[in-house]
Amino acid sequence: MSALTWLNTEAFEIFDQKVIWSDMIGNLIGLGALALGWRRSIWTWPAQLLSGLILVGAYASAHLAGGVGKQLLVIGVAAWGWRAWQRGKQDAQDGSIAVRTATWKERGLLLAGAAAGTLAVGGLFTLYPSLSWSPWADAYIFVGTIVAMVAQARGLVEFWFAWLLVDLVGVPLAFNSGLAFSGLVYVVYFALVVWGAYDWYQRSRTTTTAPALEGATA
Repeated sequence: MSALTWLNTEAFEIFDQKVIWSDMIGNLIGLGALALGWRRSIWTWPAQLLSGLILVGAYASAHLAGGVGKQLLVIGVAAWGWRAWQRGKQDAQDGSIAVRTATWKERGLLLAGAAAGTLAVGGLFTLYPSLSWSPWADAYIFVGTIVAMVAQARGLVEFWFAWLLVDLVGVPLAFNSGLAFSGLVYVVYFALVVWGAYDWYQRSRTTTTAPALEGATA
């Protein structure tokens, strides 16, 4: 039995929902990545990359092409985020990563990118039904995840709220797709998101240096 085959076998059953190893392990690592992000640790990015690699198998087993595509993009953005945070460490308040709130222009660009991206990806999934059985929900999660990660890479407090909006759709979709562990772990995600948003906001108010992660603007 190959590692990929084993990862997509059943680990246990809870509430009449089967939990597969890839879904459980990938989401636990993702949970760790979120906690590392709250702590502003650069190791959040390798953790997100590893989580993405494992969750590719989970979404493939559930025949969610949008989820697979999202995780592949997560892997790519995680590599970029690692580089951005390495270049931005000199702006940190305490040797980790400096954070700030987005400007209104940046918020507008993030919202416009999310809307345009969702329309484009949703249209693609609708045009090719084999890519997703829930095209618009998949597109929303697909694009929202990338927007959140880009905001995180730039040290923007708003990334936490982007994650929260993604989770509101991701939870029911995960349960409906048979990925029970993904749905259950979002309860913990929610607590970390609220805590992380508060912590980052408080730290952004004490920032006296130049805008965070200047290296990420290149």
